[in-house]
Amino acid sequence: MSDDTKSNGKPPRGPKISKDSLRAPLAKRFYKSTSVAKRDGGYAVLLDGRAIKTPRKRELIAPTEPLASAVAAEWDAQKEHIDPGTMPLTRILNSAIDAVSERMGEVADDIVAFAGSDLLCYRAESPAGLVKRQSEAWDPVLAWAKKELGADFRLRAGLMPIEQPAEALAAIRTALSGLDALSLAALHVLTTIGGSALLALAHLRGLLSADEAWSSATVDEVWQSEQWGRDAEAEATAALKRAEFEAASLCLCLRPRPPR
Repeated sequence: MSDDTKSNGKPPRGPKISKDSLRAPLAKRFYKSTSVAKRDGGYAVLLDGRAIKTPRKRELIAPTEPLASAVAAEWDAQKEHIDPGTMPLTRILNSAIDAVSERMGEVADDIVAFAGSDLLCYRAESPAGLVKRQSEAWDPVLAWAKKELGADFRLRAGLMPIEQPAEALAAIRTALSGLDALSLAALHVLTTIGGSALLALAHLRGLLSADEAWSSATVDEVWQSEQWGRDAEAEATAALKRAEFEAASLCLCLRPRPPR
């Protein structure tokens, strides 16, 4: 028997590896102050007077001063270490600058693909209380999409796939045209977290507040927690998702307003 085998014939277990141990170590905070400075095309976020760079080494430029100030506040709130998980605005702006700006069509197409299996179109068959709650939250958004966007979506009880009309999906694609990279990046975050391009567009167009959009996106989860009790781990995950959702909403609120 080799030295690597226990007396019971089984190989020894290695050290237990936790998820935390697999994470890259956080960088230490290396700056004292944050500020904002005017630049061509917007406002840069500065650390001790030096501009922050994106992962692709571009200047982190926000299109408006309020948004730059909100990003600077994320950096100012960091303690001994810099935790990207607590900086959703920075992540969204990085994504807009480094990725979305170069793949606008692909990102828009991905949002349209989400619309093809939109949360709002898949309804519970029972219980009656959940059916009613989904209808109250989602039917007004679908009616709005039909009237304002020209997107008439089909509904189905259960989870079997629905083939949505090509005209409805084309209408969603049209609604995304003309959006800048930051708006598209934020809308993509809202869509993927909420599971609904329709809710994201309804928020973008002012039909729903951020709170209303989040409540509509989490109808099923809230119902389940009411029936079976709260789950601490699920609530912690939901809190992280909501922070990202609200950051995306803030990006839309603080972006440049198109002329009317």
